[in-house]
Amino acid sequence: MSDDNSEIAGSDDVEVDGTTGFSTNFEKTDLDDEESNQGLFDDLLSGEPIFENKEVLRPSYTPHELPHRKDQINKMATILVAALRGETPSNILIYGKTGTGKTASAKFVSKELESTSQKYSVPCDVEYINCEVTDTQYRVLAQLANKFIEKNEERIDVRIADLEALLEALDEYDADREARERDAADSAEQTDDQTASDPFDFVSDDTMESRNDGSSETATGGSPRDDSSPHSDGSPPENGGSSDGRDPSTTADGSDPSDGDNADSTGNATAGDSATALPDHPLESTSFESREAVEARIDELEADKESFEEVPMTGWPTDRVYSVFFDAVDYDERVVVIMLDEIDKLVEKSGDDTLYNLSRMNSELENSRVSIIGISNDLKFTDFLDPRVKSSLGEEEIVFPPYDANQLRDILEHRSDVAFQGGALSEDVIPLCAAFAAQEHGDARRALDLLRTAGELAERSQAETIVEDHVRQAQDKIELDRVVEVVRTLPTQSKLVLFSIILLEKNGVHSINTGEVFNIYKRLCEELDADILTQRRVTDLISELDMLGIVNAVVVSKGRYGRTKEISLSVPLEETEAVLLSDSRLSDIDDVQPFVQARFEN
Repeated sequence: MSDDNSEIAGSDDVEVDGTTGFSTNFEKTDLDDEESNQGLFDDLLSGEPIFENKEVLRPSYTPHELPHRKDQINKMATILVAALRGETPSNILIYGKTGTGKTASAKFVSKELESTSQKYSVPCDVEYINCEVTDTQYRVLAQLANKFIEKNEERIDVRIADLEALLEALDEYDADREARERDAADSAEQTDDQTASDPFDFVSDDTMESRNDGSSETATGGSPRDDSSPHSDGSPPENGGSSDGRDPSTTADGSDPSDGDNADSTGNATAGDSATALPDHPLESTSFESREAVEARIDELEADKESFEEVPMTGWPTDRVYSVFFDAVDYDERVVVIMLDEIDKLVEKSGDDTLYNLSRMNSELENSRVSIIGISNDLKFTDFLDPRVKSSLGEEEIVFPPYDANQLRDILEHRSDVAFQGGALSEDVIPLCAAFAAQEHGDARRALDLLRTAGELAERSQAETIVEDHVRQAQDKIELDRVVEVVRTLPTQSKLVLFSIILLEKNGVHSINTGEVFNIYKRLCEELDADILTQRRVTDLISELDMLGIVNAVVVSKGRYGRTKEISLSVPLEETEAVLLSDSRLSDIDDVQPFVQARFEN
């Protein structure tokens, strides 16, 4: 047995970084054995896929066409077209409930704006910031500064590459010119040598005429002479002479070869010939006067690139971050559109300082111009802004109304044509998804989530078609997922209050009052060694849970005994308890049994 093991280890084990790893020798593996190779995912992949492109059903997808938002898109376009003329567009505030197409429409218009600006070579940059994630002035300015620094570095790299190509063109031009000068010098030297060896250069004009007259008989014979020097008997030269007795320094048509429009003495085209003339100088159509000026500009650009300093996400004074952002934006001549999604979250978290600085930048910028697009779910958030910020920011307002059921149906049909395979949807699926979403303020995002989740549930059950039952299952799942996410992100004190309510309901207590919740809450805090809040503060936490839809708290009058809140759970008990116990701090209180005070029921 040991011999077999040692033989296998010696042949199959792979040593990686001094340790024995998995074997990569598959020669002994029977790959044709389907049963032995049946993996975990094979059964899941065996069915026919329902989705063609699931991504078009996600909120992050920006479609090429947005049904029932043409008016809002056209209004945005008429405002932002000023950027393509090099002017500053008006600031825009976009309002509307969740899922009404605000962000998708704004991204669609901005994408069209950038592509059109490239088409007409008009510098225009659009930057998107989600203020629910980037919710402080420092983070917004730092993120914008780093984005524009990155854009500036990219443009500098392009310019340096163009200038280096210009230097290469200068090198080629200079080399071509030097080659032409050498050829011209060689041609001139060859011409001088031929002239020195021609005896007719030393004969007077009268003698030349008499020789030409005396040779007319031979010339009419049409045979060329074989020598350039005359024989002692007066016979014509054998080489270099012409049969008609013309001077060999002239061409066949009697013209002078020194004419710039004709061939030179070597038979090559002269500089006057357009076919071989030097091309235009590479610097002729540029603003540079010399090679040194080009090299100096490259040095300046490289120095600018080295001077850029990326802003860290923490640690700098805010005024320094703003200064870096300002310089990065103003480095180039361009129009900048800054899109602030969930802008009300930014104002709620850090006030209106960011909006004030951004809206006032144009009075100080020299090269660029800035426009702001704010997107908000809260129609009243501007009521909390400084009047100066409100006047400069809200120059144009666009309201996105909720979708009705018919509009939601059009949106789902438009997306489903791309998202699903043919015949994957039954006829009642899209109308049901639209109806469910229309009940919740016309939320297109909810409708898309329903349709996508229904498709995923059908695919997991290996169904060939999505039916109404899948939509209803998806509705329950999405609601549960929302509850799970809300409960999971609650603060510890709110989790303790909620767990107290769950323990009371598990012990059969109905119409729970605030005092009973507070008594259980105190015991739980003692178990966990956590701070105990006052009963008034616990009442406030119960009200917050009521606003989130996790509990239902109704104020009732007890007559002479005063008023109290009757509390009941609004979410599934077991699933909510499991989420709470997944918190490491609360996982130890599973076995706590609350003391329930006996009471008389009316």
